[in-house]
Amino acid sequence: MKPAATKFFFCSFVLIEILVLTCLVDLPHLNAAADNSNLSVDQILDRVENTYTNSEFSAHFIQKSFLKAMDIMDQASGKVYIKYPGKMRWEYETPDRQIFITDGEKLWVYRPDDNQVQVGKAPSFFKSGKGASFLSDISLVRQKFDISLKTGQQDENDPFYYLKLIPREKTLDITEIRLMVSKQTFHVVQVITIDLYGDQNRIDLLNFAFGVDLDDSLFSFSIPPGADVLQLDE
Repeated sequence: MKPAATKFFFCSFVLIEILVLTCLVDLPHLNAAADNSNLSVDQILDRVENTYTNSEFSAHFIQKSFLKAMDIMDQASGKVYIKYPGKMRWEYETPDRQIFITDGEKLWVYRPDDNQVQVGKAPSFFKSGKGASFLSDISLVRQKFDISLKTGQQDENDPFYYLKLIPREKTLDITEIRLMVSKQTFHVVQVITIDLYGDQNRIDLLNFAFGVDLDDSLFSFSIPPGADVLQLDE
């Protein structure tokens, strides 16, 4: 897998980590008529959690990755499917076809043009903050990140909230996450991740479809005959 594609892959699951986590809490219904213009960080997070609670949805994504040391900017796009608890499917359509699938336990990475499949265990692969370590309790997100409203981005007329997440435990993979959240729907519409090396990844989500019935077959995978099977490093 090319370096940029690998970056896309890890960034995808950082995003999934944020989105799937918000599906795990059974919060009471919040008053939709409430004024959303001047909410605190905790109130914003509560509403994001409420929006994604027990949900299954799809969305289109556009993903851009800047590798600072190599001075490379790449872009990819496709569609993502998410289903509680922990099931996810990323279908990269451009520039190269790739599919990332997990049922919460197993992980498959399929490159149809090469007839190549990489396989691994999702909990092991996503340890140290790439998804599985947070799946049991959404409160861990607030415990592991210092979260604040981005300075200068609190204009009442701005349709978005801008959240800044700083991990309390330093890692090479993530030094900062920036979330853009719709004030109207509380959908997470953009995620920017920054690592220790200054590399930045941005994912824009659009055309959300909530309340859809996603079949479990989307989150499993049968290895095609003759495929080259590789084991993912864990």
